[in-house]
Amino acid sequence: MCMTETEPQFNQWYEENTEVDELLRDAEADEAERHDELSLRPQYLREYIGQTPLKDELSVYIAAAKQREEALDHVLLFGPPGLGKTTLAMIIANEMGVHIKTTSGPAIEKPGDLVALLNELEPGDILFIDEIHRMPTNIEEMMYSAMEDYFVDIMVGQGPTARAVHFPLPPFTLIGATTRPGMLSKPLRDRFGIINALQFYTPEELQHIVVRTANILHAPVKPEGAYEVALRSRGTPRIANRLLKRVRDFAQVQGKQAIDKEIVRVGLDKLRVDNRGLDETDHKFLDTMIAYYHGGPVGLNTIAANIGEEAETLESMVEPYLLQIGFLQRTPRGRVLTQAAYEHLGVPYQEELS
Repeated sequence: MCMTETEPQFNQWYEENTEVDELLRDAEADEAERHDELSLRPQYLREYIGQTPLKDELSVYIAAAKQREEALDHVLLFGPPGLGKTTLAMIIANEMGVHIKTTSGPAIEKPGDLVALLNELEPGDILFIDEIHRMPTNIEEMMYSAMEDYFVDIMVGQGPTARAVHFPLPPFTLIGATTRPGMLSKPLRDRFGIINALQFYTPEELQHIVVRTANILHAPVKPEGAYEVALRSRGTPRIANRLLKRVRDFAQVQGKQAIDKEIVRVGLDKLRVDNRGLDETDHKFLDTMIAYYHGGPVGLNTIAANIGEEAETLESMVEPYLLQIGFLQRTPRGRVLTQAAYEHLGVPYQEELS
């Protein structure tokens, strides 16, 4: 039978935009955005920019473990936040061709929580524990036998009826990440076969990361613009990606075809991030030390009380970068500012208090 012009086409209903269609399109857009966010993380060592000595070392261990068809030895990664510890854990899983289960130290509250995680692992799989230094002591002690001999003993019942139940485990790899390696107990630290520190990134490495992120986000960026973002990123990829997204907003609103050095400076000045990457908290830290304590020495808890921040936050988030760029010194008597910090702030240098 021949179809006439007056008869409806078989897909004519699809041409009308219904509310459901709009919702589906919105869902697709959200999914695309989530995919972009995930794709900012490299998937393999060859895609990972920076940390070259660490990459070279890991590639040898991974290749050897795959040749022997064994689980990779347990790995401890430590360093300031945002340097790529979680990303590296996922890359190791991809390189080994195994699954990865992720959790954090504070999330494992009871022995049953740990057993439930370990019970889901297949031979060779990876268990990634972020903030491993915050794992409860009783859980940490259970990890000893799990890491060394691949079993855990858990107590079931109470009082006279209590008994130990033996759970054998498949060979697995524990990857622990921490910003405070000094808080790990020696018995736990000694059970890791591979221990590596992540270093701050150079501006050149961060420039490559910014360009890669800009390509993924479809945000054209000029080399000098990417380098300016890198200079203000505190040596940290997470901060570089965050600043790039904010600068992209400024460039879009001002109708820029590409992110250049000028728009980066305008945007980051409005965000109160200076040309060395120091933000408002950093400036409060430095200004307080100069105004009240003549540059030190002064204790960290005292500074924290003055500026209304937790001492632990300052120690893990603020101090590492100030130490790295030579603006701060740790001494037995407390924190002391260097001459470089005074010069950066444009304040005449004062000798430390006696």
